[in-house]
Amino acid sequence: MAHKYKQQLIKNVVIGDLAEGNRCVARVDNQVIFVEQAAPGDVMDIQITKKKRGYAEAIPVELHTPGPNRVEPFCIHFGICGGCQWQHIAYEAQLVAKEQLVRDKLTRLGRIVTPPVAKILAAEPTVYYRNKLEYTFSNKRWLSEEEIQSNQPLNRDALGFHKPGYFDKVVDITHCHLQAEPSNVIRLAIARFVRERGFSFYDFKNHQGLLRNLIIRTTLTGEVMVLVQFGQANEADITATMEFIQSQFPTLTSLQYVINTKFNETFYDLPVACYAGKPFITEIIDGLQWRIGPKSFFQTNSTQAKVLYKTVEALANLQGHELVYDLYTGVGTIAHFLARKARHVVGIEMIEGAIEDAKINAALNHLTNVSFWLGDMKDVFNEDLLAACGKPDLIVVDPPRAGMHPAVIQQLLAVAPEKIIYVSCNPATQARDLYELQEKYELTHAQPIDMFPHTSHVENVALLVRKA
Repeated sequence: MAHKYKQQLIKNVVIGDLAEGNRCVARVDNQVIFVEQAAPGDVMDIQITKKKRGYAEAIPVELHTPGPNRVEPFCIHFGICGGCQWQHIAYEAQLVAKEQLVRDKLTRLGRIVTPPVAKILAAEPTVYYRNKLEYTFSNKRWLSEEEIQSNQPLNRDALGFHKPGYFDKVVDITHCHLQAEPSNVIRLAIARFVRERGFSFYDFKNHQGLLRNLIIRTTLTGEVMVLVQFGQANEADITATMEFIQSQFPTLTSLQYVINTKFNETFYDLPVACYAGKPFITEIIDGLQWRIGPKSFFQTNSTQAKVLYKTVEALANLQGHELVYDLYTGVGTIAHFLARKARHVVGIEMIEGAIEDAKINAALNHLTNVSFWLGDMKDVFNEDLLAACGKPDLIVVDPPRAGMHPAVIQQLLAVAPEKIIYVSCNPATQARDLYELQEKYELTHAQPIDMFPHTSHVENVALLVRKA
């Protein structure tokens, strides 16, 4: 981009299509500009904030004419907390953009000229859809410009979400539209109590403070888990906090805590104490049930998880005689779904706790035709596994956002099952991997699914059929 645009105000820019994240694409003098919090069709003045090779970044300064799909955001924290970045876009327009994003990735990265993309499956509901939220305690509350200019003494303690781009600053959340009640009620009650007691909120720079993290998990069946992460082993203050939560919310299914004095917030290697209730909650989807512990991975939108799993089940079209491999099985949700119609399902996962959950949940659902293997996919998915379990008719893969390791792709090509179903939360890496698989496979169906309304994230389920 010409240097004259750097840090410059550009007037009356017509905004183009939605892009990933909270940005739209604009073009000025044939140069690409990504504009935050804009909507397609907006006419606005923008300020260039960053110039990079081939494109620039900008923020809105003044909106002159709103685009046809711009709507009023429903959350007072919109544009500040970093979540729900498409709240200002009409939901139907969000769906169109997500479906097009999948199509574009398959065309550009997968090099599929006419990808067979089905109409995206919309989410219902579009608010209060998450079953898990993580809130952070911080003694560095994010301050608005008005608060900074007021020169008044301010309480800097916050319980909410990290301000994007700031590791130590947290936006204090008064109401979140992502998780149904009693999530907000629980968070606000805990925040009020610990402030009244004067308990210390975490200092991320000095790694000090009693209160560190709050996780609330819920299920469609109405069960609720609360987990408090403490940064200090202060028994009296921990007990006071946990007693308060139990007394205020006696019907909680599970109340737990963990003491974490490490420099990071991950607690998967730490013991969790169950203060009251059960050490797990139970979710039921399509007649199957899963125990979810504080460390369990589970799809964070239970309603859409059913849509996802039923989509995989339909594309698998199992007749009862098939051997299925479920790579990156996690806690075995897809494996359990498919086991009801398969001869046998083999799940592979590298996280030991997830494998333990998968086995427990298989027993809970009386599924005897599933088995699980622990290890890194590129090391476990090999000839020894095939010798032990047999050659699969179908392989389902649901890798992390980074996609599959090249060695796993090569092994898929070597095993060459009749069908592969590729579930992905990142259409870009999925398309990259599908390109590598085109040597032996044809993409016959791609089904986008909206798991996270008001964000740019989209799930895609791809069916690959071995070429004749």
